[in-house]
Parts: sequence; C-alpha cells; structure tokens
Amino acid sequence: MKKQVAVIGLGRLGTALATTLHSLGHDVLALDVDEKSVQNIASQITHAVQADATNEATLRELGIGNFDIAIVTMPELGASALTTALLKRLGVGYVIARANDELHGNILQEVGADKVVYPEREMGTMIAYALTMLALGDVIDYTPVTTGYGVVKLIAPPSFVGQTLSDLGFGAKGKWKVAVLLILRQQEVTISPSSTEVIKLGDTLVVSGSRDSLEELTSKFPKTKTK
Repeated sequence: MKKQVAVIGLGRLGTALATTLHSLGHDVLALDVDEKSVQNIASQITHAVQADATNEATLRELGIGNFDIAIVTMPELGASALTTALLKRLGVGYVIARANDELHGNILQEVGADKVVYPEREMGTMIAYALTMLALGDVIDYTPVTTGYGVVKLIAPPSFVGQTLSDLGFGAKGKWKVAVLLILRQQEVTISPSSTEVIKLGDTLVVSGSRDSLEELTSKFPKTKTK
C-alpha cells in the first residue's frame, strides 16, 4: 500500500532510505538543512526541501502531520530528539528514529518515537552473522530475522537434485528443522513449495530456521569448487 513518508536528514542512511522508498512506490518528502544534499536527491524522489526540521512552524507549513510515517536519521542527539517530539506533536502516525547508543535510544523513546533503530550496531551484527554463514556451503546470502533465527539463500548442492523436499528432510519436523520459503528456478519463483517438490539442477533455495539449524544444514554441503 502506497504511503506518505518523510525522511529527515540526508546523510548516507537518509539518502538510501528516501530513494529506496520512492523506488518501492511511496510518496517521499526528504528534508535537510544542507542545500547540496537536497539538490543531489531532488530528481530521485517525490519532493526534497531544504529546511530545519527542528522548527515547528516549518514542519507545520510542510503539512508533516498528514504523513503516515516519518524517519529521523540525524545522528545528533539534540536535533533528533527535538525533531521526533515535534513530529509526534504534529500528528505523524508512526515515527522511526535513529540512535547511536542506548542513552540516545532511551531519550528518543521518552519523547515519543514509535521505533528506535541502531543502524551501525545492527549492520555490524548482520555482517558478522553473514560472514560466518557465507563460509559454509554454497550460501549466497544470510539475513538475521531475530535473535538466533534467520533466512539463508543457497544453491542446491548436486546431491539434492532429483529428490523431493520431504526426502531431503526439510520442514519443521524434518531432519534439518528448517523450512523452504522459496525455490528460485531461472525466472520462476515457487512460494511455499510443497513437500513433494522435486529439486532440479541450478535451483536456489531460500530457507528459514534457527541459526544453529541453518549452520548444521549448510556445513554438510561443502562449497562447489570453482575452476
């Protein structure tokens, strides 16, 4: 569903968020006090404005209270806290705010942030998990979902070819205790494949489960050697 989203702060994080949200079909308003940052993104999103988001009158003039979501990406504690408080006061439905540490996050929650995110910490955790998993089997990608659980994308090893998912031990009650969410086969995508689905050469599996279960699965099938 199309949303109206305001992104406050156009550093690397804010710029990436604004352009990605626009590419997904949302109406995006981006604000920053830096003119160059605004100019750089203006042609890539719905609307970009050079403005001070800590000024209540400016936010009112922009109609910020009509937005479904606002994302505050400014790293400075004072500016982000004041902006978050103003956005909630003006009626923004859901405010997501970036924090640098626990103290920053606690303050943002106190002033009304609906969700606080820690990009640097979360990215570091994600990369650490991904690097560990990528060293096992023919894993293309790994994404942690919550503590101890994730989703892995892997190339089906040759030993899988010609066998059904049930034969291979997939499913909550199967040998691996992981679930196959998708099978990618050339341009075809099979969502929630049945237990009778037969694996073909070149298939890519998107599998979810506990990190321990995923590591056990992928460690059993060594990486395909490249010439």
